[in-house]
Amino acid sequence: MKIPLTLVILFSSFLGFSQEKKLQFFQTDWGRQISYDAFCEKTKAAGYDGIEIWLPKDPKSQNELKLALKKHDLKVGFLNGTNRTVSFEESLKQYIAHFKILISWNPIYINCHTGYDFFSFEENKAFIDAANKIAKESNVPIYHETHRGRFSFNLPDTKKYIAAIPELKLTLDISHWMVVHESLLQNQDSHLEEIINRSHHIHARIGHAEGPQVNDPEAPEWKEAVERHMNIWEKVIRKQWETNDIFTITTEFGPADYMPTLPYSQLPVADQWKANIYMMKLLKGRFNID
Repeated sequence: MKIPLTLVILFSSFLGFSQEKKLQFFQTDWGRQISYDAFCEKTKAAGYDGIEIWLPKDPKSQNELKLALKKHDLKVGFLNGTNRTVSFEESLKQYIAHFKILISWNPIYINCHTGYDFFSFEENKAFIDAANKIAKESNVPIYHETHRGRFSFNLPDTKKYIAAIPELKLTLDISHWMVVHESLLQNQDSHLEEIINRSHHIHARIGHAEGPQVNDPEAPEWKEAVERHMNIWEKVIRKQWETNDIFTITTEFGPADYMPTLPYSQLPVADQWKANIYMMKLLKGRFNID
């Protein structure tokens, strides 16, 4: 007797069977000093699924990037941002035009540095509304990063945008808020709940009360900060896993001078690549993922 596929699906759901939940890791291109081909080869060998990058401006570099992504079978997440050096009107025009270019590459997502902390609520909202419209039309997820200098530079103001814009989806880079609010946000879980519910992508970098990036996430003095970030990230991931089988994460420890440096020599005090690999392994271990 042949059982209809719909009955099989319903029966499987009833028994609690579901597709395996997954994490996809993207390596930041920030600080890259080697060719796209070498960078993508190194990224793939380290176990990443893709890279997150600002699209290069010149056609030659774009072609090199495209070839490297294909050769090494890597996905891409792009960045887009509000140009804060021009007028609101011109910046919005540039922001919208760049989306059209990025979408032609069929990225997994687009992460945005949206708005400006000196723009009005309505001006910042115009950028978010434009991005949401493009996301709906293109079916490419567009997220807005919690980031200093942008509309989302702090927790209370970001909540105002969430309340006003039901379609607003965030990339949670909680490290920015640790330094803005000069704390690990230990007593703000009720306020963070709304943020967690709207977060669809994570930038995995560890911040602290005096800066957006610890010098080395493996150092024992940062144990509390690492655990606080991990606890928040786990809530975000498990929340999204309720409705999606795949959650994306960018490991985003930055290079010097974002990475603390020694005086005079300006040598970084830790290894950026090593720090990002450590974050990926830490998150995989948290969720028992190979």
